[in-house]
Amino acid sequence: MYEISIEDTFDAAHSLRDYNGSCRNLHGHTYKVIARFRYSQLDEIGMALDFRKAKEALRSVLAHFDHKYINELPEFSAQNPTAENVARVIYEKLKQKEPQLFSISVWETATSCVTYFENE
Repeated sequence: MYEISIEDTFDAAHSLRDYNGSCRNLHGHTYKVIARFRYSQLDEIGMALDFRKAKEALRSVLAHFDHKYINELPEFSAQNPTAENVARVIYEKLKQKEPQLFSISVWETATSCVTYFENE
């Protein structure tokens, strides 16, 4: 089994509704996102996944969030833009482009991360 990881970042703001703490206020992050893909076989030239193709797919998904107020995105009209929910939404969007996606990790800070993956 091969696991391929790529990472990228985006900048965005959010606020947490009904949260009793400073994160209820508008604030921003430089989010780091790590996408992990799993493959059991290599192609005819010995690659599981072309890094360039995977990076382009991830960038196209993250462009939806970049320099936005996440609360105003349609996906977050009825749910809080927590790191957990952001990770799941990114996962769902990227999975449509890259079916071998295994997980998405979203870092809000250098020390705080959430990883989303579906049950196998």
